[in-house]
Order: sequence, then C-alpha cells, then structure tokens
Amino acid sequence: QVQLKESGGGLVQAGGSLRLTCAASGRMASTYTMGWFRQVPGKEREFVAASTWPGANTWYADSLKGRFTIFRDNAKNMVSLQMNRLQPEDTAAYSCAAGLGGGNVMQTDFYRYWGQGTQVTVSS
Repeated sequence: QVQLKESGGGLVQAGGSLRLTCAASGRMASTYTMGWFRQVPGKEREFVAASTWPGANTWYADSLKGRFTIFRDNAKNMVSLQMNRLQPEDTAAYSCAAGLGGGNVMQTDFYRYWGQGTQVTVSS
C-alpha cells in the first residue's frame, strides 16, 4: 500500500507560479513511478508529468513543456510539480499518482495509487 497526499494548491493570478508537493508513504513508495494529472469538472483526467525512480526519466504533456517541472526527493519520498507562468486554463484539481512496471505513464490506468488532489485556481 502507498498513500499519497498532495499540498500546495491555491489561488494565483495569471502569470504566477505554484509548487505542488506530493508526500508518499508506505512500503517501497520511493521506487514507484510518480505522475501528476489534472482534471476539471466534466472532463477526463489529463496527464501533466511523470518521473521514474530515481528521477532519471521524466515525461511532460507537450502543451506544458517549458512551464511545468517535475522533480522528486527520494530521501523524503516526495515529488513536486513546479508550475510557472500559470494561465486560467491551468485551473484544475491536480492529483499525484504512483505506479509500477511497464506501460504508458501518460495513461491513468498505469497508476495504482492516487492522492485526493489539490485545487489550483488561476485568475485572469
């Protein structure tokens, strides 16, 4: 079992930055591939970024490259998402997820464990 808890969401003006953090706990939590997804009401979850253990490989949604950065602190079992130059369309509930094994890390079904999410609201 792996437990995930996100923090760092909030309200920010367009052009601002936020850093989301996901704290992982449980057996071998630091060995999981960690991903960030976001979701707005009425839409499917959207892939944001992912990082393998120990962080050698990262993936980003094409539309977010250059603005979002995923990084992890394996010693603390934490993965963070730095979001810069935020825009109103980035408004969503952001969730972290953990998965193992092969598969497409950009797909939700790769991940076994999910956090409850943290809301990010970007005002114009």
